[in-house]
Amino acid sequence: MSYVFWQYTWIFFILLLLAWGLGKYLYWAFWNEGHSKLSRVYERIEKLIYRMAGIRSLDGMNWKIYCGALLMVNAVLLGLSYLLLRVQHALPLNGAKAENMEPTLAFNTVISFMTNTNLQHYSGESGLSILSQMLFVTMMMFTSAATGLAVAIALIRVLGTRGKTIGNFYQDFIRSIIRVLLPLAVIVTILLIAAGVPQTFTARTTVAALEGGTQTLALGPVASLESIKHLGTNGGGFFGANSSHPFENPTPFTNIVEMLSMWCIPAALPFTYGYVVKKRRQGIVLFITMFALFAFMLSIVYIAEKSGNPFVGRLGFSLDQGNMEGKEVRFGIPLSSLFTAITTSATTGSVNNMHDSLTPIGGLVPLALMMLNNVFGGDGVGFVNIIMYAMLAVFLSGLMVGRTPEFLGRKIEPREMKLIVVALLVHPLIILVPSAIALMTHLGTEAISNPGFHGISQVVYEYTSSAANNGSGFEGLQDNTPFWNISTGIVMLLGRYVSIIAMLAVAGSLVMKQPAPVTSGTFRTDTITFASILFATVLIIGALTFFPVLMLGPIAEYLTIH
Repeated sequence: MSYVFWQYTWIFFILLLLAWGLGKYLYWAFWNEGHSKLSRVYERIEKLIYRMAGIRSLDGMNWKIYCGALLMVNAVLLGLSYLLLRVQHALPLNGAKAENMEPTLAFNTVISFMTNTNLQHYSGESGLSILSQMLFVTMMMFTSAATGLAVAIALIRVLGTRGKTIGNFYQDFIRSIIRVLLPLAVIVTILLIAAGVPQTFTARTTVAALEGGTQTLALGPVASLESIKHLGTNGGGFFGANSSHPFENPTPFTNIVEMLSMWCIPAALPFTYGYVVKKRRQGIVLFITMFALFAFMLSIVYIAEKSGNPFVGRLGFSLDQGNMEGKEVRFGIPLSSLFTAITTSATTGSVNNMHDSLTPIGGLVPLALMMLNNVFGGDGVGFVNIIMYAMLAVFLSGLMVGRTPEFLGRKIEPREMKLIVVALLVHPLIILVPSAIALMTHLGTEAISNPGFHGISQVVYEYTSSAANNGSGFEGLQDNTPFWNISTGIVMLLGRYVSIIAMLAVAGSLVMKQPAPVTSGTFRTDTITFASILFATVLIIGALTFFPVLMLGPIAEYLTIH
């Protein structure tokens, strides 16, 4: 246990250093223009892109124009990607002879990658050509992450400045790629290649097997996809086995690199926020709250997996090794549990072990993290969600003491609360309603591989992962059917864009408000008291909303086997 404690401690310490340094870099990248030689180099590249794209003005936008530009860019990329998947068989760099993707599967796949979900109802090494992996998957991983990051930057800009606009979407979008995602992806790609992750245009290679004969192995530009897959909190694997595949994640070192990659940007944004609003303590309070929620969930999944499955004990086998079903020996329970908690708290969806093989309580943790939908979260959108909960906590606290709630000198009034409540209510709605429909019809139940309480968990997990734009799954579910492709595609769209539109509208409302003076009665949001209220708000709302369905799935399964 002491070894595990120090292993986790060192990883957390490295994360803290990365988050602090990257938070400062993000502040420089978006707010310090032309103050260094590097920024001038970036500006030349960006001006060339603006010219090629026909963008003539970088003037500030109101929230409606900003939102319209975001939706337009996403829609164009969506259409081009769908076309690519439907004709990939006739295009070059298709050494594996991948066929054109079936219409409903292509519909699901392009929505999945555009919404930063990366839910895969196909196996990457056989379902996509190398060209599709590069032009579609890798491109979408950059653009979807940049979209979420742009929304967070716009909201931070509103909270930290006194301008009349929320910024320019095209500028925020391009800067997210050129100044943040691309440089970091190059660094991580080099680290992964050095550690043995393949990077080649060769689609297949034949090797001699140890027991005699030969074996054909799938290859491709894996390292470059892996880097942005994790940095962009995307999660779609080059191979069907995702980051449990030895070519995607060969060693404990690459495992740690990938965990830190998917965690660093969501963890850095609270520090960036503190720099912009000139209240670093408030940024630290948000980070502490997010990390406390994460650590609480991590402890549960680790203890559950270390305790093992009592059925195995009843058969006379030792439980000393814990529950190793579905896990890679090279990672063991500690790094598998940590990966599970990070990938669902940062809404990445990458997996280094099979979540379907977790113990009932171990499987409850990734479900709960996605249901809460704000513990670090994906690039940008996770921070937007924690700010949404922070405003809700301020509003509730203000009602308790009879004061008009204020957040960073802006009054939180009924218009903002209505938008926040809409975003909060849509999340459980698009999880619970489709799950009920799937469990009531043969179209849904035929996909369940493990009937009983675990079958309920499989269905709920699929829609929770889609709504949270996570993309991991209980892979025993046979989900590549028109019903699942279309229903989860719709859920992914709603899960992504309803909250984005709602929070951009909140930003548009706040930017028009006159600052309220700070008085002795102003509720402070940079204290441990507020962190405790925020922690409780997130857990209570999550528990009240999802506890009944968790009782029908993982909790009932746990009680059954015990």
